[in-house]
Amino acid sequence: MKRALFAAATLATTVIALPVTATEKEPWQQAQETEVWEPVPAKVTVSESGVPSDAIVLFDGSGLSAWESVSDGAKAPWNIEGDVMVAAPKSGDIRTKQEFCDVQLHIEWQPPAEKDMEGPEGQGRGNSGVFFQERYEVQVLDSFGGETYPNGQAASVYKQHIPLVNATKPLSEWNVYDIIYKAPRFSDAGELTSPAYITVLHNGVLVQNHVEVQGPTAWIGHPPYEAHGCAPLRLQDHGNPSKFRNIWIREL
Repeated sequence: MKRALFAAATLATTVIALPVTATEKEPWQQAQETEVWEPVPAKVTVSESGVPSDAIVLFDGSGLSAWESVSDGAKAPWNIEGDVMVAAPKSGDIRTKQEFCDVQLHIEWQPPAEKDMEGPEGQGRGNSGVFFQERYEVQVLDSFGGETYPNGQAASVYKQHIPLVNATKPLSEWNVYDIIYKAPRFSDAGELTSPAYITVLHNGVLVQNHVEVQGPTAWIGHPPYEAHGCAPLRLQDHGNPSKFRNIWIREL
């Protein structure tokens, strides 16, 4: 009898020691298995003007201290009118003093009045551009009142990607770009391992959906990638007094 009781107790112990299968676990136990607690995202607040607390303000109307002339690295030669930055025609491009790689950019722009445009049609209508790493351009242009080649209109990745739709506002209104930019990657030997990618929201409308940048954007031809590191954001002087305001950037 004692042996029988011992055997029964051993069997009971063995059964209790068996692992609990997933189907036998309570729902809250199963849910815990897919919970990840680290890393904890940093908290970011947004000001009443829409600027995230972790953003770098590049222009808020108070001055051009974040910018310099591309030609000689001197003080940016563009003008400030109220809280607006205005390109000074024939003064040359400007760029940020700080260098960037992957970023989120917010920039608001407005073409000049028609009487101040470089030309009445096509690429003359308030032409400018936003260049990431000084090489890869998202076009700035009045594409509401004028026609041009679609891969050169507003919100195009210049000469590479036509925007999905034309979301340009009339001349009297401000346009907004919110752009996500992923920089290209290169090997230690200088070979391209991953191209750049750009996503553009134009006035809140998705117009470039994570498109692959095929190399530096150019007026003529298709230049190949050349290895580089982080580089400034650049704004183009194309002979028009184009206007910009509320520029901020987040490093990703």
